Amino acid sequence: FFVVCDCESPHSHSLIHSLTMMMMFRKCPLLVLTALSVTFLVTKCNGFSLTMGMGSSFGRTFRISTWGESHGGGVGVTIDGCPPRMEITREEIQVDLDRRRPGQSRITTPRNEADAVEILSGLSPDNVTLGTPIAMLVRNKDQRSQDYLNNDMSVAYRPSHADATYDAKYGVRAVAGGGRSSARETIGRVAAGAVARKILKEFNNIEILAYVSSVQEITAH
Repeated sequence: FFVVCDCESPHSHSLIHSLTMMMMFRKCPLLVLTALSVTFLVTKCNGFSLTMGMGSSFGRTFRISTWGESHGGGVGVTIDGCPPRMEITREEIQVDLDRRRPGQSRITTPRNEADAVEILSGLSPDNVTLGTPIAMLVRNKDQRSQDYLNNDMSVAYRPSHADATYDAKYGVRAVAGGGRSSARETIGRVAAGAVARKILKEFNNIEILAYVSSVQEITAH
């Protein structure tokens, strides 16, 4: 069993500690080597295997962690590293969420969601960032789990979806809506992207433009 950990990562120390305690409890030989900014954990333990959960955090200086499932109570994101004293409103973030909202054309899912964002932390009452983590939530309103559970989809994998690969990797899957394999996971990325775009504009005068130019034969003019 071989693990490589980046010592600069804020999670590496807790991971190393947890693995060390686990190996000691199982009476497995453990060798910890540290070189530069990397720590190596080497052990031999018969019959032991560890599958880590899917990663949902991205970035270093500006770090986001998305959370929630397609048919859960809601989906969202926590942003860590946003500068303080920057003015940002819920309406600015909502503009981008409205662009990705489902049910707006025949080429998207018919699921009818308002995708109204709630900012739970990180802002003062007058919409100024505090320099603390910003948590944003979008509640699910139109999930229809019975459409997935009361038919063959509960025992069969959907074509062109991540059902089979997710089950093969983790040994479990969210049948209803695909869980975090759903496109609703992108809500947190879009909300965080709206904040990141404003940071780039205010501090670096960088503007971001994105649009769908074509989908198969359908072309934007």
